[in-house]
Amino acid sequence: MSINVTGKLEKKGFGLGTWALVTPGGETYELKDPPSELCQAQGTVKVEGQIRDDVMTLAMIGPVLEVKSFQLID
Repeated sequence: MSINVTGKLEKKGFGLGTWALVTPGGETYELKDPPSELCQAQGTVKVEGQIRDDVMTLAMIGPVLEVKSFQLID
C-alpha cells in the first residue's frame, strides 16, 4: 500500500546517520535508502512510498518508509 507523507527532512545522529521525514504533526518516519537528491532537499517535501513492516533498523525512530518518489513543496 502506497502512502503520501509531507514534512521536513532531518539527519538523525544514530550510527552513521539516519534520514528521517518529520511531519508538521510531529510524526517521524525513518527513510529507507533515500535517493541522494532527496537527502540534499531543503524545505518541505512530499514523499510517496511504502511502509515496510518487514524491515528492522538500529535507529528505530519510527515506521520505515521506502521512498518511491518525492517532490519539493517549497
